[in-house]
Amino acid sequence: MSLNRLQSTLDYRFKQEELLKQALTHRSFCRGTNNERLEFLGDSVLSLVISHSIYEQQPGASEGDLSRIRASLVNEAALARVARDINLGDYIYLGGGELKSGGFRRASILSDTMEAIMGAIYLDSDFTQAQTSILYLYREYLQNLPNQSSLKDPKTRLQEYLQSEKIDIPDYVVVKTIGKSHDQTFTLTCRIQTLNIETSGIGSSRKKAEQDAAAKALKALKILNK
Repeated sequence: MSLNRLQSTLDYRFKQEELLKQALTHRSFCRGTNNERLEFLGDSVLSLVISHSIYEQQPGASEGDLSRIRASLVNEAALARVARDINLGDYIYLGGGELKSGGFRRASILSDTMEAIMGAIYLDSDFTQAQTSILYLYREYLQNLPNQSSLKDPKTRLQEYLQSEKIDIPDYVVVKTIGKSHDQTFTLTCRIQTLNIETSGIGSSRKKAEQDAAAKALKALKILNK
């Protein structure tokens, strides 16, 4: 597929198109020259650009609030959304296995490729251009920054609520772990003994399972959307 349309969508034309091709090359397609190093670079460039932007936009925000806002914009899910906005999955070079399994739709692949493109733009031009390109791609998200209180993860929100009510923090207990070490699923319970509330959470890591259980506890307390 021609990369002209992608470059038009990015509002940036590469002087070295090979850099763009490398940024689009997943390791399943080529173990030698792929986008992993560009992804590493793009991650840092993106973090700085977004940090500077929200620092300017949120003069009254604390360091913790700024960190949470930034995380909501540069995490895997957010990057995947930006990638889907420009139909990036149509351009990624994937190996046969990843193609068959729908890798071009997978958030992890989309987000990594998006970061690699940011790194490639930086190398092809300079930081100023990389900043311009990132702000262009993120323009809608930066105009509609999320509410700071909603960015606290469920486990933190639950703990803060219970502490404000002088209630003991919950106990998280792993009930079951299935799968091999590199592909596990955790099931655990979140129990708030004083309130006689117990919820179950499932996730690909203990942390994710805890967050799932905490979110359900917040819902049980009817404070999930507060």
